[in-house]
Amino acid sequence: MLGAIGLDERQESTYRALVAIGAAEVADLAHRLALPESDTEQALRRLERQGLAAQSSSRTGRWVAAPPAVALGALLTQHRHELEQAELAAVLLAEEYRTDAAEPAVHDLVEVVTGASAVAHRFVQLQLGAAEEVCALVTGKPVAVTGMDNEAEERATARGVSYRVVIEREILSLPAGFTELTAALGRDEQVRVIERVPTKLVIADRSLAMVPLTGDAAEPSALVVHASGLLESLLGLFEAVWRESLPLRLDPGGAVREEGPPGPDATDLEVLSLLLAGMTDASVAKQLDLGLRTVQRRVKGLMELSGVSTRLQLGWHAYEKGWVARDLRR
Repeated sequence: MLGAIGLDERQESTYRALVAIGAAEVADLAHRLALPESDTEQALRRLERQGLAAQSSSRTGRWVAAPPAVALGALLTQHRHELEQAELAAVLLAEEYRTDAAEPAVHDLVEVVTGASAVAHRFVQLQLGAAEEVCALVTGKPVAVTGMDNEAEERATARGVSYRVVIEREILSLPAGFTELTAALGRDEQVRVIERVPTKLVIADRSLAMVPLTGDAAEPSALVVHASGLLESLLGLFEAVWRESLPLRLDPGGAVREEGPPGPDATDLEVLSLLLAGMTDASVAKQLDLGLRTVQRRVKGLMELSGVSTRLQLGWHAYEKGWVARDLRR
């Protein structure tokens, strides 16, 4: 836990042991830590340079721990200052970049990344750079990066980044598929499944995307897409696949359960039927003894569920999905 202030695992263990006993000689501390005396002394020297330990003035060869509240507080303050300076530098660099790229050329809107190592590195960068959300389409045949099992994903979710992932059904039958899937669901990621995804895809904060350029037989390469019309198309593709996929849930017993497709409830169907019969929102509200805002909210929810933007499109979608029956007498 103290790695953030520059201590490795051995140094942290040494400091914790020294704090627990207050003071100790190298031999005793080495025995307690099950470490060679030379390694223990080296860790103590490192702690001394950090101001976390000191040699006793009253007894040669004896080491004492510095008070954690004071010593760790000083280190935290130092590292916090360094982080603030790094953040300031990042802001200045970002502003300089925006100034230079106020009118980016077409070739600046996309990057071509070639080679398995470079693609995997860029994939990690996208996730570590995300601040709000990562969206991904995952196939059953990874080339440069594996499906969902990676350290960057764990670090991103730990920072509060949300994930929406659609996987191909084939992944559920892969040896590592269940392990990766349960880990993702355990991190409260939203995961859905579909028979086949059109392409591998990852989108960070709706502002940067990466898609493959070559087939599985060629050297892995990918296209990194910045804010542009192409990025909007990729966002639209993800949302379309997301709407058509089925949610996966992790039961308390650890089993992965596939939920059925979402659909309207009985009241939604009544509202739809009356609207398609030509009634106004106000008339529907009065007929069903609902508030006008309730009717409008339900209609909006149905439009979002259907992925449409107009009520006419909602009507066609309702007929297509069998939510309401077409009156053949008309």
